[in-house]
Amino acid sequence: MTTATPTLHQAAPTGLPSRPNMVQVGTMVWLASELMFFGGLFAMYFTLRSTSPELWANHTELLNVPLAAANTTILVLSSFTAQFGVLAAERLQPRRTGGLFAIKSWGMVEWFILTFIMGSIFVSVQAYEYAVLVSEGVTIAANAYGSAFYITTGFHAIHVTGGLIAFLMIIGRAYLAKRFGHHEATSAIVVSYYWHFVDVVWIALFFIVYFLR
Repeated sequence: MTTATPTLHQAAPTGLPSRPNMVQVGTMVWLASELMFFGGLFAMYFTLRSTSPELWANHTELLNVPLAAANTTILVLSSFTAQFGVLAAERLQPRRTGGLFAIKSWGMVEWFILTFIMGSIFVSVQAYEYAVLVSEGVTIAANAYGSAFYITTGFHAIHVTGGLIAFLMIIGRAYLAKRFGHHEATSAIVVSYYWHFVDVVWIALFFIVYFLR
């Protein structure tokens, strides 16, 4: 009597694919190109700053550092809530299994909704900061500082908004899908990669724009 031996193409016990997920690989390549894009923005910022040091010294005094620090904290914490959502997606739990306030029972949808709310707060606070600075005469067309400030932080805000739209799409797919499987989980993971990326970029921007005098 002989026993069957597993073939090379046999699926792993966990059901996970044995080769790299091409969606995730493609996302990482795309994020690398985005990193180069923001690298160009950083280079522009430092170039303009080096040509107008006195302008930078005067205008950075107008920045509300405590407000920006609190807003940065919200965005950083949203990375943790997004990751909790990913963990729920990896265990194929789209929605909560208990009460709304039973956080331990939350699924991907609840964590992603919380992440969306925190990201929306970040964009709203940034828009408020723009309004205050404009009222004080710091506009994108006023001088080199205004151009550098709004272009760097503005492009980041656009990327954050794109991430918020992606979260809404993932949440909507979770409600529409008849069965939440690995395909839906992969989509959630890919969006989290993007969200972590914009968080890291903002941390760099925060220290460069608000603390580098």
